[in-house]
Amino acid sequence: MRMTRYFIPTLREIPSDAQIVSHRLMLRAGMIKQAAAGIYSWMPLGLRVLQKIERIVHEEQIRAGHIPLLMPTLQPAGLWRESGRYDDYGEEMLRITDRHQRDLLYGPTNEELITDIFRGHVRSYRDLPLTLYHIQWKFRDEIRPRYGIMRGREFLMKDGYNFDVDKEAAIHSYNRHMVSYLRTYQRMGLQAIPMRADTGPIGGKYSHEFLVLADTGESEVFFDSAILDLQFEGRDIDYDSRGNCARLVDHWTSHYARTDETHDQDVFEETVPESRRRRSKGIEVGQIFYFSTKYSEPMGASVSNANGELVNVHMGSHGIGVSRLVGAIIEASHDERGIVWPSSVAPFQVGIVSAATGHAETEAVCNALYQELTGLGIETLYDDRTERAGAKFATMELIGLPWRITVGPRGLKTGQVELVRRKSGDSKQYATGEIVAALCYQLEAHN
Repeated sequence: MRMTRYFIPTLREIPSDAQIVSHRLMLRAGMIKQAAAGIYSWMPLGLRVLQKIERIVHEEQIRAGHIPLLMPTLQPAGLWRESGRYDDYGEEMLRITDRHQRDLLYGPTNEELITDIFRGHVRSYRDLPLTLYHIQWKFRDEIRPRYGIMRGREFLMKDGYNFDVDKEAAIHSYNRHMVSYLRTYQRMGLQAIPMRADTGPIGGKYSHEFLVLADTGESEVFFDSAILDLQFEGRDIDYDSRGNCARLVDHWTSHYARTDETHDQDVFEETVPESRRRRSKGIEVGQIFYFSTKYSEPMGASVSNANGELVNVHMGSHGIGVSRLVGAIIEASHDERGIVWPSSVAPFQVGIVSAATGHAETEAVCNALYQELTGLGIETLYDDRTERAGAKFATMELIGLPWRITVGPRGLKTGQVELVRRKSGDSKQYATGEIVAALCYQLEAHN
């Protein structure tokens, strides 16, 4: 993509109402624009990142055996009255009446709707286990929306729902989701710690939140620092193996890690050596729940078991804040100059900067490199604007592309161009005929 044909409305000044780094940088980089309090338009650069995160989430859900569908944003209030949550959910729910005086709501979550889908089509234990999920916009009318997309009212979320014949099978679904989430965050360059959490208005028996440590986090967390040394074991997971999934979950939950709602100071002090006790802030990027028959029982979602008996299915729900992840990644990966995107979610992999606009040889080399890279399928942003080189460098650093190729008359005198890695700032000169191969090698090595 050529900058002169693209739309990146960057800002020079830091907006006064932007309190945290991710909000400031997303506005400055032209990724979002506020439409109303807590509601944002996703501009082209921000949308590219959002879509890459969404793709990773889809890939890992499908890898774990989960089936995508798409439910509507508006839901009939009657389903929520069946479950008993319509009045209990509170003022965060946006309640709507249509022209026929039918009560609707803008979905903050989808337990009722997915249960209605299930009970209309599934009758036997032979159809289980079943996990359905979608990635859809949600709305929760926060009393004080703030921090940009981190605490907005409208947000994009992956929410999945498992249906199992008994508790043991449902716990395997719970474990399978935890493992798939750990893989998902790892692919985005994040260390997200699973922490025992309160179930809140979702309800249920078990819950873990996934939190990224950050000073700007809203959740207070307590944990054993040993958990920071854990590494996700392997890339190939047998999601059908209850034992394998359970061992991975035990590995990641063996150390104390809790949010403030479930924190027990006595247990913390008894089980964690003083030198490893940590208290911090965290950004929630996902949560998983097992809630037994909380929704299936009142809504009549049941199947016949192997003995021919009618039993209520055991359920769980599992969410990932897709749009929130954009902000969380920025909070975890930035410097004083701007965003530092992990390669897997970067809007473009490389930026080309012409250091001398109007210099015929420089522009010819830039154009040739741009054509070659795009022909290879490498996402490339070519800054062909008539701006000073310093302004172009500042823009590239602000938007945080992993690599930058700089072409200028001085280097071309010796037939060389510069390759710079955004994360480390390391730079190296390459012959113009070798730069594409060098970049491809680096992309492979750091992907």
